[in-house]
Amino acid sequence: MSVLNVPAPDFMADEELSIFARSVGRFLDEYASPERQNQWRRNGVVEKEFWTEAAQAGLLGLSTSAEWGGLGGDFRHEAVLIEELCRRGLESWGAPLHNGIVMPYVESYGTTEQKQRWLPRLTSGELIAAIAMTEPDAGSDLQGIRTTATRSGDHYIINGEKTFITNGQTANLVVVVARTARERRPDAISLLVVETDKVEGFQRGRNLEKIGLEAADTSELVFREVRVPVANLLGGEEGRGFYQLMEKLPQERLIIALQGIAMIERALHETITYVKQRKVFGRPLIENQTVQFTLAECKTDATVARVFANHCIGLHLAGRLDSTTASMAKYWITDLQNRVVDQCLQLHGGYGYMDEYPIARMYKDARVSRIYGGANEIMKLLVARSL
Repeated sequence: MSVLNVPAPDFMADEELSIFARSVGRFLDEYASPERQNQWRRNGVVEKEFWTEAAQAGLLGLSTSAEWGGLGGDFRHEAVLIEELCRRGLESWGAPLHNGIVMPYVESYGTTEQKQRWLPRLTSGELIAAIAMTEPDAGSDLQGIRTTATRSGDHYIINGEKTFITNGQTANLVVVVARTARERRPDAISLLVVETDKVEGFQRGRNLEKIGLEAADTSELVFREVRVPVANLLGGEEGRGFYQLMEKLPQERLIIALQGIAMIERALHETITYVKQRKVFGRPLIENQTVQFTLAECKTDATVARVFANHCIGLHLAGRLDSTTASMAKYWITDLQNRVVDQCLQLHGGYGYMDEYPIARMYKDARVSRIYGGANEIMKLLVARSL
């Protein structure tokens, strides 16, 4: 579907990846039909049945080692999944967070017992993952969080509130960012894993209504005297949470950038198709020079973004994607995503404002990409520190 003339980088030129992409596409076309997606948007959640179906199709635990019950792939497989999801407007489904954000925390930092306990069940879809960072009064400033985890014998007692949590209504394994010391310093933060079906005092708050990504269950979570075993402290050592988060944020921001460029390509594809069919004053809209120039600029910008995104994937596969480069990719590509989608909607005229057209949904869904994963203003501050 891509309208860009950017060849696949060598590290993606693997027949196994092509076979996997076709397999993912077939699964999504069969199990995530437009009618089913519309139902998810109306319900405000992708039902657990779809997670189970996806697990059976081999879409969960993609880049987790087979040693720990995963499928043994790597980040390229996550990139393929993201691409196929975005081609079908499935940005609302939280699998990239489950696969590419939460499971890597467990595999990279968990003890042997923790990996054996959780990773196979995350791959099978028995467990659906979320990570609870953001609070009503603490977003990008992770050191400002107020949720506490107080040691009491062989348990921690968690108290606090979280908000804007992806998979919040569905997840039954939540990695909670909590304060295990009072002082405002990096080593006061730890990550506690809560299996929600096994504790008391955990409550799901509202499934928040949003202007886009309506099928994503973005929720409030409440922890009131929630007791979890000390064995659920990720990695078994207090005070490592902030550093664990910082080490994994580049991958999270790369995922957001990849979702951005995938939506850009879809927006261009939909718009080019539309302007070739739509007639104004008896002529196809594409013959209007203003339209041609607008799309030429969009395609040029998109080409630059795709090359940069591929470069970042290559760096990440080699273990060399630093925070600065990931921050540049996240903010620049998502800024471009919003700009291109806006211009593409404009070329649809009044139809672009109708929710039945994909470009209208993309317009709504794109807006949050400049906010979550770290607001783009924070990304620029991180880049500025490298100057």
